[in-house]
Amino acid sequence: MQKKFYVATLTMLITLTGLAQHPLKHWTEAMEMRYDMKQPIVDYLLTVDATDLSSFAIEMKLRNVPDSFRVAMVAHPEYDDRYWRFVKDFSVEAKDGKGKVIREDSALWKIITHGGEAVLHYRIHLPSVDGIRSSWKAFLTATGGLVGGPHSFMYVVGATLVPSHVTLNIPAGWGIATGLQPTSDPNTFFAPSVGILIDDPIFIGKFSNWSFTVDNTPHRLIYWPLPDAKSFDTAMLLSSIQKLVQQVSLLFGRLSYRDYNFMLQDGAVGSLEHNNSVTVGAQSSQLANGQTGILSEIAHEYFHTWNLVRIHPVEYGDVSYQTPPLSKGLWFSEGLTIFYADLLSRRAGLPVFDSTRLFHLENLIRRYSATPAYLKFSAEKISLASYGPIGMLGDYSASTHLQGEVLGAMLDLIIRDATNGKRSMDDVMRKMLERFSGEKGFISKDIEQAVEDVCGCNVHRFFQDHVYGNKQIDFAKYLQLSGLQYTMEWKDVLANDGKPAPDLRVFPYQLPGENITRIGITNPSGCWGKAGLHTGDIIKTVNGKTLVAASEFRPQIRNAKPGDTISMDVERQGGIINIKVLISGYQQPVVHISPISAATEKQKKLYEQWVSGK
Repeated sequence: MQKKFYVATLTMLITLTGLAQHPLKHWTEAMEMRYDMKQPIVDYLLTVDATDLSSFAIEMKLRNVPDSFRVAMVAHPEYDDRYWRFVKDFSVEAKDGKGKVIREDSALWKIITHGGEAVLHYRIHLPSVDGIRSSWKAFLTATGGLVGGPHSFMYVVGATLVPSHVTLNIPAGWGIATGLQPTSDPNTFFAPSVGILIDDPIFIGKFSNWSFTVDNTPHRLIYWPLPDAKSFDTAMLLSSIQKLVQQVSLLFGRLSYRDYNFMLQDGAVGSLEHNNSVTVGAQSSQLANGQTGILSEIAHEYFHTWNLVRIHPVEYGDVSYQTPPLSKGLWFSEGLTIFYADLLSRRAGLPVFDSTRLFHLENLIRRYSATPAYLKFSAEKISLASYGPIGMLGDYSASTHLQGEVLGAMLDLIIRDATNGKRSMDDVMRKMLERFSGEKGFISKDIEQAVEDVCGCNVHRFFQDHVYGNKQIDFAKYLQLSGLQYTMEWKDVLANDGKPAPDLRVFPYQLPGENITRIGITNPSGCWGKAGLHTGDIIKTVNGKTLVAASEFRPQIRNAKPGDTISMDVERQGGIINIKVLISGYQQPVVHISPISAATEKQKKLYEQWVSGK
């Protein structure tokens, strides 16, 4: 592997390993650099000791390295869990004796060795979990766990195109599931680059698994249960996922990976996409009561395999130990993924939360209209705030998922009208994949161009008003294109007893490294904002009771009713002040969409296409 291969061989290797399909792996550079003799040679050994499940050990064996180099842990662009905090017992063996490890930054270490070789040893001591575990975070139990990815492996700084092998030393009887490339050794896997190594978690343990094939591409469903797991309809779950995969294949014309793993965990929540796998929290009790929620989560993360991992914003570049820049393009990456999670589920005949597409659109417009932040901030600004610090939008709260889905729905109507129903947002997604599935990332202007190329129309004003700007969407204008009209009426939100519900739309939070609780305001025109509270205020007391933990805030206000007063001592720059909040009710819009009675034949045709999910 130290000698350069022929370009043809490299091209074949890149295709087989999936590197050309992954946006974060500069494949054109890899053709020149991957097997360069100056690059390090890296092998990992990950060991799990069944007698001590509080940690796992990593051995990183390096050859062809200088006497001084740096290693680091990657910062994930969205969920940076900062596992550098849990690195313990870090040491280095040099060829002719002991080397040195010097920590230069939180996630960066300098290694001093001799003879061009080094073996690094360290342990990852798993953090304690408060509440339910997030599905993408590393964990170990007596029957299995999740390792690998950014939670486990360091890399040589400046050598992100270096391939590596990972060998697992795990308890007898445990299985392995990962998107890394298998080898002739069932416990050893190949990663063509650091990006692939970090992107693909490794699921280990005693789990059940099933498989199916779509377009000659193997797919595997893995389920890791808790000891007291409830039984559920596994055949239905497998069939539903297969139908979803078929719809995505129909949309894009092909599947863009060698194989795929759906890795589901009992006792966890949340999910995270990868280039050819997904980790999903799927509690057996929830699956036993109905699979709609889990299928919706799977549909969302699976579509990210295309829209985010491959079609990626320009800010999502190569891996780094430094926090990536915030992205302006998440309204498309997240919003259109939500759009397709719903649409493709309907096309597949899977259960969805909203009974019809019309009802779903009513709920979208209702939720969008109820949030004043969308009139204050552009889609790009809200995208930046998605993974930015809390309070980046001041006393407003907004979802780039919701905003992006609404924008995608309106653009879909525009495209259908301009092309007499011959094209839709499907064509935009295919165009974006064609242009941005490699190294190059997109900006909003690229999406605008793709829409115009598909519809043959000018959408600059739409983007100027709603993507780059914060102008109110004229829903009547766009709904009318497909023969629809809508009404919106603001009504009091009622509690279960039929009386006005209290406005409790605030939230407590703690910043990393802080032991204090702050308050988050979602709407400055609500009773909490009117009382003078601001996002970031430190909560000292609530109704005279000192607040020790964030979890104590909600119980203190849970039983408040309109007309009650809540007294709070908060700390901000300048000292501690007392604020009295007069609890009030609040209103939400009620939206109703219906076909226009005097619709034209074109409008009727477009409506029938749209409502049927075509």
